[in-house]
Amino acid sequence: MDKTAFFETKIIATDGTPVRLVYDREADILEIFFGQNEPGTGVELTEHILLRVNLQTRQPISVTILHFSILTEHTEYGPRSYALEKLIEVPEDLRELVLHMLNAMPVRQFLKVTHFQASPTEQIPVTYVESQPALNVA
Repeated sequence: MDKTAFFETKIIATDGTPVRLVYDREADILEIFFGQNEPGTGVELTEHILLRVNLQTRQPISVTILHFSILTEHTEYGPRSYALEKLIEVPEDLRELVLHMLNAMPVRQFLKVTHFQASPTEQIPVTYVESQPALNVA
């Protein structure tokens, strides 16, 4: 495997969390590790975004983003947004924990969460991937 296909950098999130970014150019996959990598539970947010969490400490471990370059493209209306459609398949207590993590640092620095108001009573959570200046890998 060609080592130049991988780009790795370390940054400090705005909340002080050490973050390691690993980008696989050939596969177009970005992995974002918060602190030390450790075993955890994977929660599929969309078909292209996976959040790994430590259920004991209730802390995020990593985010994996497939098709990173496509997910970070901007359109004439702003960044591409994706419904968090996989969250409905998750038990309610885990879903609440994941939504809390998505709206807290350090995850919030990389994934932004909002909602689409489908009707006066229905809100659909959506996310978009924040571009990362530290990944100047072009």
